[in-house]
Order: sequence, then structure tokens, then C-alpha cells
Amino acid sequence: MAQGTLAQEPDMTIDRAGGQTTVRLSGPWTAPHAQRVEALVGEIEAEANSFPVLFDLSDVERLDTLGAWTLDRTRHELSAKGQANFANASPEQKILLEEAAYRDFEGKPKPRHARSVDFLVDVGQSVAGAGKDLVGGVGFLGELVAAMVRVVIHPRRFRGTAVINQLEQIAYRGVPIIVLISFLVGCIVSQQGIFQLIKFGATPFVIDLIGILVLRELGVLLTSIMVAGRSGSAFTAEIGSMKMREEIDALRVMGLDPIEVLIVPRILALIIGLPLLTFIASIAALVGGGLTTWVYGGISPDIFLDRLRAAVSLNTFLVGLIKAPFMAVVIGIIATLEGMAVAGSAESLGRHVTSSVVKAIFMVIVLDGLFAMFFAAINY
Repeated sequence: MAQGTLAQEPDMTIDRAGGQTTVRLSGPWTAPHAQRVEALVGEIEAEANSFPVLFDLSDVERLDTLGAWTLDRTRHELSAKGQANFANASPEQKILLEEAAYRDFEGKPKPRHARSVDFLVDVGQSVAGAGKDLVGGVGFLGELVAAMVRVVIHPRRFRGTAVINQLEQIAYRGVPIIVLISFLVGCIVSQQGIFQLIKFGATPFVIDLIGILVLRELGVLLTSIMVAGRSGSAFTAEIGSMKMREEIDALRVMGLDPIEVLIVPRILALIIGLPLLTFIASIAALVGGGLTTWVYGGISPDIFLDRLRAAVSLNTFLVGLIKAPFMAVVIGIIATLEGMAVAGSAESLGRHVTSSVVKAIFMVIVLDGLFAMFFAAINY
């Protein structure tokens, strides 16, 4: 090749002498010649059968990232069989070869442990995570109480419109699905109760069963689970998407407290709306139970109401309503706390929405059990 002219294609020659293979590279080893570069390195790998292998770069006219990475990959693969190195590279080529060096991304093998050890590790991590969640929830409750106190001291900071809007979303728009599910559950409990009690000639006692079970447990429990799945997930998604778009940081920059603006109205709406939904759900379940006892047990509505009035006292009705605000606070804290923990990806948002629903339903059931033991202890 005449001096001063440039080769149009990359090329190479292989010399074998003295037990060494020298690969002399020439021309432009760049991205526009990627197909030719791959073909040449394939030939090198096939014909380099004596080691050490030396890549001579003295005649390489141009070298870019693709060429450097391909050559270093070839050197890396040949190094698994024997020694392979570069020679006569210019300072610029050395820098490029170092920066674009081929790297093996296979992870290190994890140390093997006994399954019993892995199980204990998982249990320990779960307990530690639950403890962190509990501490974070208590701290968040303190921030919420402080924000509510500030709102009480400065009534102008209270966002009544936001509370009404959340009440519409939580209570008003949640009535149809909660009424339907509670009605169906009341029908099912009544039907199964009749089928079992009729064997003992105690069919009228199904009214006692429905009245006490619905008013004390099922009404508030079904409502809380539905609200946790419907409104709790919505809270987490809304706050989480705002966190992703940095709208919460923008509120802080504007001098507004995100807890006062976003969280206090939602939790207040939950505290007001959940008892109302619990009352409606209980009535729907009792109506479903009454219709079922009429159809399957032959108990007329008049007899059903008289028996229900005798079986149910005021404290039975109040137990369900007393639980509702506490469950509302738990659902609201978990949902908003998970929303504030969302990072900047859709995957994080989906993970925290799922976690919000699961944790809220779990805590609702735990809280219901604690209240059941408490009311049993005080004979209420």
C-alpha cells in the first residue's frame, strides 16, 4: 500500500514463528466495517492454535469503540486457552482498549446454605422488615397528629373541599359494590346457617347468628377490606405517581406541607366515610339474611324483625361502629405511607400498591381480632 493512502477495509495477517502466533492488524477497525471486523476475528479464533498470541496494532489506521471491544473480546476468549496480548498500540489506542475492555457480566455464584438456614434467614428478614414498618408507621402517625393539630390551631389551613371530594370517592362511589357484596354475604351466611340449624330444629336461631355476626364482625370487616382494596390502593397510586413526578417536592418548595395537603384530607374522609359504609353494609347484610330466612326457612319479615330486636342490643350495634374509625386510620396510614415510599419507576409504584393492599387487609384482620379479645374481656 502506497504511503499516504488509507485502506478501505480492515485486514489482518497471521504469522506463526517460534511457537508464537502474531496477528498483524491493518486498516480501519471501526463501526462502519462491523461485518468485516466480525469475520476477521472469527478467522483469528479459528486459526490461532499456537500460544502466546500477539496482536500487532502498529498498522491499524483507525480504531473506535466497536473495534476495541471486539478485539479485547477476542483476546479475552483466547486467554482462556493460553496467553494473548496487544503490542505496538499507540497511547490513544491503549486508552480506548482499556475503557472499552470486554467484561464478563456473569454474577458470582452464591454460597450454598442449608435450606433450614435459608428459611431462618427469610423469617428473620421478614420480622426485621415488619419491625421497621411498625416503627415507620408509628412515626408517620406522629407526623399526622401534629399536622392535624396545626390544622385545628389554624383553621384556614383546613382543606374542606379536598375532604368532601375524598368522601365522594370513598363513601358515595363505594356504596354500590359494598352493598352488593354485603347483601350476598348475608344471604350466604343465612342459607348455610339454616341448613345446619334445621337438623336440630333450631332454625329461628339463625336470626341471632346473622344479627350478632353481621353487626359485630362481618359488617365492619367486609367494609374495611373493600375500602383497603379500593380506596387504599387508590391513595397509594395517587401519592406514588405524584412522588414519581416530583410534585410532592414541588409542594415543599412552595412552602406547603404535603401531609396537610394530601394526607390529612384523605384520612379524615376515611374516618368519616368508613363508619357510614359499615352501617350501610350491615343493613344490606341483614336484608339479605332476612330474605334468605324467608325463602329457605319460612320465617316472615315480621318474625325476623321481632327476633332480631330481641337478639341484638345497642352494644352489639356499637361494637362495629367503634371499630370502624380505628380501621380507617390504619388503612389510611398504610396506604399513604406506601405511596410516599414509591421511587421513580413504574415497577416501584406497582410493588408499593400491592404491598399497600396486602398490609392494610392483614392489619384490618389483626385489629379486628384484637378488638374481639378486648370486648370479650370487658364483656361488652
